[in-house]
Amino acid sequence: MDLVSYEDALASYDPVMGLEVHVELGTNTKMFCGCATTFGAEPNSQVCPTCLGLPGSLPVVNATAVESAVRIGLALNCEIAEWCRFARKNYFYPDMPKNFQTSQYDEPIAFNGYLDVEVDGETFRVEIERAHMEEDTGKSTHVGGATGRIHGADHSLLDYNRAGIPLIEIVTKPIEGAGERAPEVAKAYVAELRELIRALGVSEARMELGQMRCDANVSLRPIGREKYGTRSETKNVNSLRSVERAVRFEIQRHATVLKEGGTIVQETRHFHEDDGTTTAGRVKEEAEDYRYFPEPDLVPVAPSRDWVEELRGTLPELPRVRRRRVQADWGLSDHEMQSVLNAGAIDLILETIDAGAPADAARKWWMGELSRRANEDGVELSALAITPTEVARVSALVVEGSLNDKLARQVIEGVLGGEGDPDTVVEKRGLRIVSDEGALGTAVDEAIAANPGVADKIRDGKVAAAGALVGAVMKATRGQADAARVKDLILEKLGAQG
Repeated sequence: MDLVSYEDALASYDPVMGLEVHVELGTNTKMFCGCATTFGAEPNSQVCPTCLGLPGSLPVVNATAVESAVRIGLALNCEIAEWCRFARKNYFYPDMPKNFQTSQYDEPIAFNGYLDVEVDGETFRVEIERAHMEEDTGKSTHVGGATGRIHGADHSLLDYNRAGIPLIEIVTKPIEGAGERAPEVAKAYVAELRELIRALGVSEARMELGQMRCDANVSLRPIGREKYGTRSETKNVNSLRSVERAVRFEIQRHATVLKEGGTIVQETRHFHEDDGTTTAGRVKEEAEDYRYFPEPDLVPVAPSRDWVEELRGTLPELPRVRRRRVQADWGLSDHEMQSVLNAGAIDLILETIDAGAPADAARKWWMGELSRRANEDGVELSALAITPTEVARVSALVVEGSLNDKLARQVIEGVLGGEGDPDTVVEKRGLRIVSDEGALGTAVDEAIAANPGVADKIRDGKVAAAGALVGAVMKATRGQADAARVKDLILEKLGAQG
């Protein structure tokens, strides 16, 4: 399909979005049983009769998950229900061992909230319809096909370790008025929500591990009309960059179909990271298709008002407030701070500072070399195989004079390549700066002898010419000399004033 341009799509239509974000809570046990939630465990080793849906088993609500849900609701400016209950969402799928999902339907624990997000200095208020509790499904692995999907696969493997892990699903009201910035608003909302979840300490919200997933609903409305168009839902988008790309593609796809006289099908779609496109999944069900009814095996949840207020008092400094404080502490302009936010670097920089690095050095490495590597690899900064502690160690090696910036970049390359921690890479690659005065003096003597014309210019007072000799020494030492000390030695030996 040849898509209409994004500009042409926006000339005729207003995009309307709805974002549904699932967050895996970081509890020690599952939502309705005592099974562990350890990531990466042996398949089907963290299961029991309850999360497998065996006859006679009964669920019990995880109190920590309820507490986390209330704290999330409060941080999202939601009303907290005085009384709510779980429901059974009925549908057959192989990774649903009970053939229903225990969720919440018309009685969510939190509702009517909002989250303000910023895009290039402009604030957009995203209204929250609801935040409700539910359980995750198992994991299907389709083997033998070319795409990793069920179509064309030889067989499928099912791992129920994830089945029953506590989830909070946060559903927005229709997001209107973003216009051409709709994809950016979607990305900014998910980014802000991720920062909020992490600040609350209820989940690591690592999208690359599936701990936070976004379903992006998009529809187009002809400019000047009030009625929404038919929506499509792109499922399980798992990075901030992909959220933006998926929304942008769907806007163009919808506009193209409508321009050609076609009809938008209400369906789920799959996003493809390689080319930024989506493809059809299945026709999207309506709520009545799930035959919701109250879960008979669970008592209602009724958070007392005193407890809710007690939890309100535990809320940490929220991300927007922290950003303003950090921006002031670091002395950054709005543009500089926005660059840090766009890169998803603020937490990484703060953790690097906490690990001992100066603030300017922490920003330099994450916003420079590491951002470049992340862009080249097409991944989020947080997905790089280097920790804030390791970046702080690289910074410390530079500060103490063991490395210069050029050598430090080689150390970072080694860490990212799996060669070990910074000190191990330095030793393996022999990257430490040459600081022995005797060795440096010999290298300087050799450079002077090999470049007599340059040496004469320096003796005659043309100090700028020393750069050529510094370069020669740096080449001879593979960049492992202290350039400033090398220049001082050159000037001393030639009797020139710096």
